[in-house]
Amino acid sequence: MKVKTTNEVPIWEKSNLTLEEAAAYFNIGQNKLRELTNDKNCSFVIWVGTKRLIKRLKLEEYLAKAFSI
Repeated sequence: MKVKTTNEVPIWEKSNLTLEEAAAYFNIGQNKLRELTNDKNCSFVIWVGTKRLIKRLKLEEYLAKAFSI
């Protein structure tokens, strides 16, 4: 019997998240995350071509300091 293995990394172990993953992980809407990451000086976004990835630890730090977003 062949056992299926998945190479999927759990979301809490990933260093970079897609908008969809970040929205689910942080319970923040995708539109709000897009708005926050559109800023040129955003420290928790990385662009891979046109794909935007969220730096999970940097966003956690940002949210820990934020009163509201």
